[in-house]
Amino acid sequence: MSDAPDSQSQSGFRLGPLILALVIGGTGGWVAAALKLPLAWMIGSMMATTVAAIAGAKIAVPLQLRGVMIALLGVMLGSRFTPEILALVADWAVSLAVMAAYVAVSAGAGLLYFRRVAGYDPVTAYFSAMPGGLSEMVLVGDAMGGDARILSLVHSARLLLVVLTLPFAFEALLGIALGERPPPGEPLLDMARQDIVMLGACGLVGALGAKALRLPAALLVGPMVLSAVIHLMGLTAASTPLELVIAAQVVIGAAIGARFANTKVSLVWRTILIAVGATVLLVVLSLVFALALHAATGLPLTALVLAYAPGGLAEMSLIALALALDAAFVATHHILRICLIVLLAPSFFRSRLAGPREPP
Repeated sequence: MSDAPDSQSQSGFRLGPLILALVIGGTGGWVAAALKLPLAWMIGSMMATTVAAIAGAKIAVPLQLRGVMIALLGVMLGSRFTPEILALVADWAVSLAVMAAYVAVSAGAGLLYFRRVAGYDPVTAYFSAMPGGLSEMVLVGDAMGGDARILSLVHSARLLLVVLTLPFAFEALLGIALGERPPPGEPLLDMARQDIVMLGACGLVGALGAKALRLPAALLVGPMVLSAVIHLMGLTAASTPLELVIAAQVVIGAAIGARFANTKVSLVWRTILIAVGATVLLVVLSLVFALALHAATGLPLTALVLAYAPGGLAEMSLIALALALDAAFVATHHILRICLIVLLAPSFFRSRLAGPREPP
């Protein structure tokens, strides 16, 4: 999955650390929901587990479990592709085309920042600067001589900061009332059996098929595509059950927080401070592109901001759903961003930037 690092601490199944992570994350999500925070279950889970991990708690979320929840999210996103959406795809052409320019500009600016300000070596700076494709950037950067721990921390901190700030910014600046948001899914007991079977098949077959084809963000993209197909064909109008949506938010939030486990506090804080500067830079660039596209195309500014935000595909899509924005529009742009980064960034580095460099 493109927005989760393949770290050793999260790649295997360990029941004790998992249970502790879910208890802490679920408690944090419940508190956040009681306080009526935006995207409460994910943000509450993420904040609680991040604090626990930095404090030394032995928590971990296996990649396999996060993958299941990502597939569920993919099914839910696919349900947002209705026949009415097809009439709007042509209106997205300009903003989708501009995504390539955004990736190039933000990566270039990030590279200068990590080299000149953070003082990272060329390999670590380059793969830290990529606005997405976290697991791929960590793996390729590590193979080419970069610091895998720094790469993982930088991208994890970027996700943490973006997810924490964007919903509150929309809440404060745009006055989006919590009561106006529809629930992200219907209760499981209210769903028809055939709908449950079809959605489950989309998740399983879509994930396995996309992984076999080695697609970027396979666990999300495959289920999303199949779910979109059956919804566009009118075979079902159902979405992922509400209970599973909440569970997915808790697990995804806990997975982000658990990445900070087994890391020295001094390294965490220094990396977070560096990541704050990089994230501010990326957010400013995202706003510039979003404002320009809003002026040029008339597309909604809020959806454009989320579509160009330097966060993860799963996390930004969840925020779009929580804020009652066009989740299909946001997800499509982030899929393109991930594809561009995963397909082009490693080859560009090998052809243009690899080779002997003087130390920073």
